[in-house]
This record gives sequence, C-alpha cells and structure tokens, in this order.
Amino acid sequence: MKFNNKYIFALLGAALLFGSCKKYLDQSPDMRAEINTVDKVAQLLVSAYPKNNYLAMAETYSDNVVDKGFGVGHVSEPFPTLYKWGDVPETGNNTPTEYWNACYAAINNANQALEAIAKNNFGSEINPYKGEALVARAYAHFMLVTFFAKEYSVGAANDAPGIPYITAPETTTLPQYTRGTVASVYELIQKDLEEGLPLLSSGTWKVPKYHFTPAAANAFASRFYLFKGDWDKVIAHANLVVPNGSYVNNQRPWNTTLANYTTAEFIAEVTKADKNYNILLQETYSTYQRSNVGGTTRYGFGTTIFSTIYNGVTVTGARFLNKGLRWSDNNYTSYTLNEYFYYTNAAAGIGFPYIMQPLFLAEEGLMNRAEAYIQKGNFAAGMDDLNTFASARIAGYNSTNHAVTLDKAKAFFNVVDDKDALLKTLLQFKQIGWMCEGMRWLDIVRHHLPVRHNFLATDGTETFETLSPTDNRRMFQIPKEAQIAGVALNPR
Repeated sequence: MKFNNKYIFALLGAALLFGSCKKYLDQSPDMRAEINTVDKVAQLLVSAYPKNNYLAMAETYSDNVVDKGFGVGHVSEPFPTLYKWGDVPETGNNTPTEYWNACYAAINNANQALEAIAKNNFGSEINPYKGEALVARAYAHFMLVTFFAKEYSVGAANDAPGIPYITAPETTTLPQYTRGTVASVYELIQKDLEEGLPLLSSGTWKVPKYHFTPAAANAFASRFYLFKGDWDKVIAHANLVVPNGSYVNNQRPWNTTLANYTTAEFIAEVTKADKNYNILLQETYSTYQRSNVGGTTRYGFGTTIFSTIYNGVTVTGARFLNKGLRWSDNNYTSYTLNEYFYYTNAAAGIGFPYIMQPLFLAEEGLMNRAEAYIQKGNFAAGMDDLNTFASARIAGYNSTNHAVTLDKAKAFFNVVDDKDALLKTLLQFKQIGWMCEGMRWLDIVRHHLPVRHNFLATDGTETFETLSPTDNRRMFQIPKEAQIAGVALNPR
C-alpha cells in the first residue's frame, strides 16, 4: 500500500504536513514507503492528529475577548475578521482554512493506516492501532462538523448540511464529495468511535499522552455524547477517563502544586506528558500564544474579561486561582499554553513556532459528567462534581464556606429553576477554568448561547453587536477551495 494524497490536494488545496514542512505532492507516490508492518502503521498514526489548532478561531468568536480600542495591539488578520464573525479569506496560521486542512490531513493519515491494516494480515497485534486510527478519524470529523456545520440539536432532525466524511484514501484525480447531513456525520462518528474504542485496551505507546489511549478515547466519547444529549453514556465514559472514576487529585492542581510554581516553572510544566491531568496532547504549529493570549492583538483577552470574568467572584463566593498576567496595558495572558520554537536556522533566528495543546484534560471528563448528572435531574451528584472542580481552583478551599449549593446558585444568577441555576454554574466554572483554551466556543454552540462583542471607534464611542443562536455566521465558512470537490459553502 502506497501513500496517495490526491484527494486532500483537490479538496483542501495545498495543505502542509508541518512535521516535514513539505506539500503532500512533493514526492512521487512511487517514492513513498510501503506501510507493511505494525511498526510502520504505528509511526504513521503519529500524524493522525491535527497539526494545527482551533484556538484563535474559537476564542476570537467567543465572549472571552473584547475590542481593546484603537492603538492597543495589532490588527493583523485573522483576528479582526474573526472578531467580527466574518469569513476569513486568508489561509495562514490561526485561520479556519488552516484548521480544516489540518483535520483532513489527519483523517487522510488515519485512512492510510486503516487501508494498510485491511490489506495485511497483521494479526491481533494491530488491534490497538486500528482502534487509534478509527477514534482519531472520528475525532477530526467531529471537530470539523462542530466548527463548519450547523450545531447538533438534541431531539431535532439535524438535517442541515454536515461535512464530507472521508473513510478511505482516494485513488482518483479530483474526486467529488457531498456534505451529507449533521445527523449522518454524527452516525459515522459514533460508528468509528464505538468500533475503535474497545480495540485500544491492549495498546502500548512510547508516549501514551500523544495518542488515543483508552483514557483519551473515553474523554472524547464523553464530549461526543454530551453533544448528542446521551447523558448515561456521558457518565459511563467519564467514569473511565481516570481510575475508578475519581477526579480528586486528577485535575490540574491549581491551588497546590501549580500555585507554588514560578511563572517560568508553570509554563514549562503545565503541558508536560507526565502529568496525570493531561489526557491527550498534540504539538500544533501555531502563533496563537504570541498573537492572542500573549496579548498583542487588539481583539483578545483584555482588561474587561481579565477582571470581571477570569478574576471574577464565582457562585462559591470566591475567585478561582490562576496564573493570569498582564503583559502591557489591556493585554493579558492565561499562561496555560506555552510556545516552543523549532529553529531551522538558529544563526538566522528562523524556524517554526509550536504550541503543545491539551486536546483533552482530565477535568473535562469531570465537568461532562457533572452536566450529564444535572441534565438527568441528579442535582446532588452534579454538585458533588462541581465542588470537586472548585476544590482544585480556590485558594484555601473550604468545603463548608465554598460549597456550591442550589440556594447559592439561584441567588447568584437570579433564577428560580434548579437545573438552570446549576447549568449556569457549570458554564461559569468552565469559562473561567479553561479561559483562552478554545473550550468556551463549544459550550456556546451546544447551549445555543448568544455572543456579544463591543466595538470601539477612534473617538472612544462604543457600540455592540450580538451573534444570535440562529445566525449562520456561527458556522465557520468552508474553504472556497473545497468547491472544486463539490463541497457547497455555508449560507451567509
């Protein structure tokens, strides 16, 4: 079996494999290696994960950012257009097109691995890698349909156009694709996930945190079924992310170990692969830390968000401990992500910036389980999980003084419904807890939340615009190059 990446070129344009920084078609197919051993399949699957991230697009679309005003920070694309919920024509770093390309590149590599497995008699030794390929393929398609199609609505027909679900490497020039529906894409994701996850149990990996291990696959499953509204499956999979389903001492230790780190120690340690709270990590080519969270864009993490949300008082009556720092006037960083720089020419200072991005954290499983309990009406169990989350985030946490209760939640949000109060508490905890990490947009989509952005004129006049839950701009625009392969763009 030989590499054939024609479809990815036709569908996506000239996508890059950042591990080698070469275009797919730089080499003749006849010069490419045969994937004819278990070890070669395993090596190929290192590239079955998106090599770019969604951080800039997700954060700048969300309510985690503000217009800081004229003369504060750069106005380089894609941040101004993303902040205005516009279609980004650029294809460079931090753009939706780049993430689309990265996901389909990952899918292509997963499909190459699955094709090799089908054509060779590897025996049971291949099972974990087949499972990894299936789950990785499901994950990339899930992220694509989440960003580039209409949101999945529990109990609805979900018959809006989805995204092309690719299940095999292409062998023809300029193949044509259909988007299917959101519902059909979800069905295929679930099929891959349910087939792949059981195969992972006997797997061993040199660096497990860079692969879909059983823990990582269950974390993904808890997210997927949360979107589907299958609460029992959310709970079941969340219980398998950490040993015995206990998230105590399996979260990021904000108010203990991390609190004692210097800033330099914190940014060096928090995304390491030996941390139990990091479930799945991926090295992504990205300038996000310097451009957005690093505080240098006009449309980003500014004073308003830093003071009123990130450092705001929570339902517990206390603030969450964090390492957020001020770079300069109105420019802040959360420091949960760290840029690494790979020098291709150290003398000339030339190279590529990378971020080690946690695709799944242990505490996501905890919060997914909390929401599932709340949605099922098991408020006591939901509050237990919310309090477990808070216990790692509040300095000097005291289970009596800082406990989440129904009365506190209803009073804080001025609501009378128990479920509504607890869901608002959960969303508050997640927004603060994962500030600048791209997770807020997933909740905005799933809960059909409006997003309000401010706009400052040169004379200081401030206006506001709201992205409503029914606005088509909530779907990121599919790259125009995909029209070559018959993929229709999203309506505007």
